[in-house]
Amino acid sequence: MICEDQKHRDELLRVTNEQSVMTRPIWQLMNSLPMYAHAPAGELSNSRWLEERVVNLPSSLSPPMGKAYA
Repeated sequence: MICEDQKHRDELLRVTNEQSVMTRPIWQLMNSLPMYAHAPAGELSNSRWLEERVVNLPSSLSPPMGKAYA
């Protein structure tokens, strides 16, 4: 799902996770990880735009803890 901006993405993540829907941001750019801080990186404007807005939605439901589907 693509949100309007990072503020809306973070709000969606907060609300869905509070309701036990395990959503998460799409990814963290590799060049922002500590182990790659000194690695060369291009301009990445499209990647940064997506990183700020895209949310991964679960593809299946899992039962609440301790319960199984009948």
